[in-house]
Amino acid sequence: MKVSSEFSKYATEYGNYNIIQKKVIDKLLASVKTKPQHILDLGCGSGELCKKIDWDYKSFIGVDFAKGMLELHPKSKKIECIYGNFNDKTLFEHLRTYKFDHIFSASALQWADNLEYVFKSIKSLDAPISLAIFTSNTFKTLNETAGLNSILCSAQEIKFLQENYFDADFEVVNYKLEFDSVRDMFRYIKKSGVSASRKVLNFKQTKQLMQEYPLDYLEFEVVFITSR
Repeated sequence: MKVSSEFSKYATEYGNYNIIQKKVIDKLLASVKTKPQHILDLGCGSGELCKKIDWDYKSFIGVDFAKGMLELHPKSKKIECIYGNFNDKTLFEHLRTYKFDHIFSASALQWADNLEYVFKSIKSLDAPISLAIFTSNTFKTLNETAGLNSILCSAQEIKFLQENYFDADFEVVNYKLEFDSVRDMFRYIKKSGVSASRKVLNFKQTKQLMQEYPLDYLEFEVVFITSR
C-alpha cells in the first residue's frame, strides 16, 4: 500500500490522531516573523496548517497526494488545493508558474523518494521556508525492539542536505506521546499516518512486539528548517 492510500484510508479519523503533527504546526507558525500573503503548503493534508493561520492572506496553495485529505481541506476563493506528489518533477514545474512568499511543509517531506531533489526543487521556488521533517529516531525504541531499520532519513543526513540548499536555522526537537495501553499505542500507529505503509511484521510478530515493547510512550524526532 502506498503512503498516500494509508493517509486517505483514515482521513476522516485523522484529526483525532495527529497530535504530534499539530504541535509541529504550532512551532512552525510561531517561527514566522512576517505575515506572508502568498503561501505554499507541501503535504497539506486535511488543512491543519491552513486552519491555524491567523492573519489575512491573499492566496494559499495546498498540495497533497492523498485525495481523501484534499477533500477535507478548507476551500475558499483564496485557497487552491492541488493533487500532486512532491516526488514528481511535473509538480514543481507547475508550482514555478506561481509566486510564493513563504513555503511550509509540516510532517510530510520524510516521505520524499529523493529528499535532495525535493530540497533543490523547493529552492527553485525562491521563497523563505518553514519545514518540519520526521527523522529515523521516530519510533526508535519500537524499531529496535522489533529489529527493524527505519525507512526515514537521520537528522544528520537531513542537515547535510539542508546546508547545501538553504541558508536556514536547523533545530532537532524530540517529542513523546504517552498511552494508557500498548493496544492504544498500536491503534494510534495504524491510524495516525506516521507508520508509513510498510507492514513488515506479520500478526504473530506484531503480537510479540506488543508484549515486549518496554515503554508506555512513543518517541518522535523532528527537524525544523526555517529561513533566517
